[in-house]
Amino acid sequence: MSAPSATDYDLDDRSQLLLKTLIEDYVTSGQPVGSKLLLRSSGLSLSSATIRNVMSDLEQLGLVSTPHTSAGRVPTVQGYRLFVDSLINIQPLENQEVDQLKSGLSSHHDTQGVIQTASGLLSGLTHMAGIATLPRYEQITLQQIEFLNLSEGRVLVILVTNTQEVHNRVILPGRSYESSELVQAGNYLTEQFAGMELKKIHQRLIEELKQVQQDMNDLMQLAIQLGEKALADEARPGDDYVVAGETQLMDYQELSNIERLRELFEAFREKRELLSLLDQCITAEGVKLFIGHESGLRELDDCSVVTAPYRMHGDVVGMLAVVGPTRMKYNKVIPMVDITAKLLSSALNSKD
Repeated sequence: MSAPSATDYDLDDRSQLLLKTLIEDYVTSGQPVGSKLLLRSSGLSLSSATIRNVMSDLEQLGLVSTPHTSAGRVPTVQGYRLFVDSLINIQPLENQEVDQLKSGLSSHHDTQGVIQTASGLLSGLTHMAGIATLPRYEQITLQQIEFLNLSEGRVLVILVTNTQEVHNRVILPGRSYESSELVQAGNYLTEQFAGMELKKIHQRLIEELKQVQQDMNDLMQLAIQLGEKALADEARPGDDYVVAGETQLMDYQELSNIERLRELFEAFREKRELLSLLDQCITAEGVKLFIGHESGLRELDDCSVVTAPYRMHGDVVGMLAVVGPTRMKYNKVIPMVDITAKLLSSALNSKD
């Protein structure tokens, strides 16, 4: 079901303007907005009594609330939602901001470096926490695999994927091999599994190991054993993300409570629930926004999360997000996340 609109709340133009003005003033100052300030900011020719009556009506509708220690009012989650869906004026990015994003994203040649840069740029430009999920594992396929002998029975695995990344890891196969055997094993695995998703390759290798086919020749046995060890970690789900600038959230008064910050930072470290939230957006077209308790995560009750997907070869493979206080400049943050996701997609696809 769609979020209520100004029409659903039966707000006239005057009430919409006052709500919009209140939210913009509160986002800027962080202080409850009183009737006198609201009257000046709105530019309307109304009496203070009329302003108070409108505010009372908005409060009854659940769009604003009155803090216990103030005569002014602040937006509620419902008020922010109505503002974002119906009243907001999106501000386009400045040319220097777009140039900064393009320059930063073009400065790395590996996929993870570009993605980490994207989260850092988002954090720097919004002064909030920037998050970027790493490409989902089901989109990562094998291009080539090689094995090289090292000392003390160790083998270096060189794994090249469709993301243009080279993954190096060392395995202990249990016995020593001739260099020619390792070359043959790498060639066999590349020939058999190039273009297949890493997880599926790993599953196939495990199945074939269990079968222990009597007619399996030595080369096949060697290749399958080495391949299973090599892909044991690489085939794990891409259940990770990079986060930048989380300490900037300490600068916001509404998030400065030590216990609240501890829980929020723990949520960043734990990752599981935040990843579940971001996974909800993986099929969304464009920007998706969670305000306060809409996220379903208690640690984010005082925060908003703005997300947008990024793509490789036309497929959505990950998400970008900004996490900040509900009192954020949505008209700036929404286009910032949207443009960064599109520029990240362009940067990743240009590296093919």
